Amino acid sequence: MTSSPRLVEVDILIIGAGPTGLFAAYYAGFRGHRVGVVDSLPELGGQITAMYPEKQILDVAGFPSVKGRDLVAGLVAQAATAEPTYLLDRTATQLTSTDDGVVVGLDDGTEVHAGAVLITAGIGKFSPRPLPAQGDWLGRGLEFFVPSFAPYADKDVVIVGGGDSAFDWAVHLEPVAASVTLVHRRDAFRAHERTVQQVRDSSVEIITKAEVSALNGPAGAEGSVESVDITVGGETTTRPCQAVVAALGFIADLGPLQQWGIEVVKRHVVVNPAMQTNLPRVFAAGDITEYAGKVRLIAVGFGEAATAVNNATVAIDPGAKVFPGHSSEGP
Repeated sequence: MTSSPRLVEVDILIIGAGPTGLFAAYYAGFRGHRVGVVDSLPELGGQITAMYPEKQILDVAGFPSVKGRDLVAGLVAQAATAEPTYLLDRTATQLTSTDDGVVVGLDDGTEVHAGAVLITAGIGKFSPRPLPAQGDWLGRGLEFFVPSFAPYADKDVVIVGGGDSAFDWAVHLEPVAASVTLVHRRDAFRAHERTVQQVRDSSVEIITKAEVSALNGPAGAEGSVESVDITVGGETTTRPCQAVVAALGFIADLGPLQQWGIEVVKRHVVVNPAMQTNLPRVFAAGDITEYAGKVRLIAVGFGEAATAVNNATVAIDPGAKVFPGHSSEGP
């Protein structure tokens, strides 16, 4: 990775360093472009690195099953062939698009001049929804994400939530922890039916129409959670617990992007079949895009990235071809 000067000049600037952005970086290099990649997170990999590095991903072509961190590692190695300039831990705050190029300002004062911009920012910046009873327990037994399973070994774990994250973590923590209890405020779940059934068939205890009403333990910065209160139908019971995972979803925010003049519908960027936005030389790919029939999968994002880069290439050089041929045809 290279550190950025005050002024950065690239052919294509990619905003977002998740799976789609990393593949786009590789593909832009394949087309012979100088590539820059901006991300507000300090590490590559986007949501996968921040939230699901240990999760097994089953719907990426060519991998019957691949752990999130391994998928990111492969994408980073592939992107390295393009020798991208990474601009991490900083946010794109301003964008000016013309028929001749795009100028993007970052929050650290860096100015990027690009022939085209590709937005692969997923859901934008995200922050976890708080647990109502969390108090000051965050980092002292309470966490929002599970980047590693090892710290949960032989602990009594309570997971709060009913979505995919809650059930995925329940599946992966069940063989590691001393016990796993999943608490959800309703008796219906948003998680995939297959994963829900997998949890039902395991040793995980599921408590519905319930809430974690209190976390208990020694006060002070050195204290850690020792038990939780679970309230069901007005009755509260206390049970031992040394780790609480609040998997209540997150709040997405597109941030400054919404002031750039890009057409946005329900926090998603509208694109045409070429993955182009309503602004000249500005394209988008991955979960952030919206069009008729859109399906938000990593596999779909990879294809959109290639489509966007190929069409951006023509925007940069009208004499270029949209389709460059297959990589296997090259030397």
